[in-house]
Amino acid sequence: MAVDAQLFADRVAIVTGGGQGLGQAIAHRLSQEGAHVVVADLDGAAARETASALEAESGRQALSLEIDVTQEAAVVAMVEETLARFGRIDLLVANAGVVMAGNVGEFAADAWCRVIDVNLTGYFLTARAVAPVMKAQRRGVIIQINSISGKRGSRGNPAYCASKAAGIGLTQSLALELAEYGVRVNAICPGHLLDSPLWQKSLYRQYAERYQMTEAQVRQKYLDAIPLGRPCTYADVCDVL
Repeated sequence: MAVDAQLFADRVAIVTGGGQGLGQAIAHRLSQEGAHVVVADLDGAAARETASALEAESGRQALSLEIDVTQEAAVVAMVEETLARFGRIDLLVANAGVVMAGNVGEFAADAWCRVIDVNLTGYFLTARAVAPVMKAQRRGVIIQINSISGKRGSRGNPAYCASKAAGIGLTQSLALELAEYGVRVNAICPGHLLDSPLWQKSLYRQYAERYQMTEAQVRQKYLDAIPLGRPCTYADVCDVL
């Protein structure tokens, strides 16, 4: 797909979880479309590598930050460093997230808390940190990368579904609060990214154990439920963004 290089010309975007997977793809697309991108990731090396690649490929500026979005002080520092470097924040893509699957009777409380902390509290902390900046600018966009699981339950995913459903509620609340300041808040709810590293390195194995299937059978099970006959892709999500 051809992109308009001026669509995000000189805009400043923060992408959490931007050093890998979908977040990395989003960072690349924003950079290609003219944005200066802050690549924030728990994996500092991945963030640095991605930021270097962005600058080499597009000529736009990129800043890498190692950050745990569940840590309030770290999130505040991320916003402060972004402002010190670029002077503004036009877009936050709250993409950082984790998936831990398991039946409710066997799901450990610490695993529940970890999923809620990253997927929901992390989103809240990052949105809260950028909101005053965007209000002062009288413009800005906050996008949460949510999931189809935020709109309907998924067997064996109690924490993930709860975190994503709550994320939609938070998105709606923020949208109502910030609209008068020219700040838009939306959530994107992708379908199953079956070819992503998340699925290939983790979810196929988890679901194969749960359903007593091979990983290939798990993939086919999910493909059969998609009317288009193909999985959601990174490009699909970037096009919506």
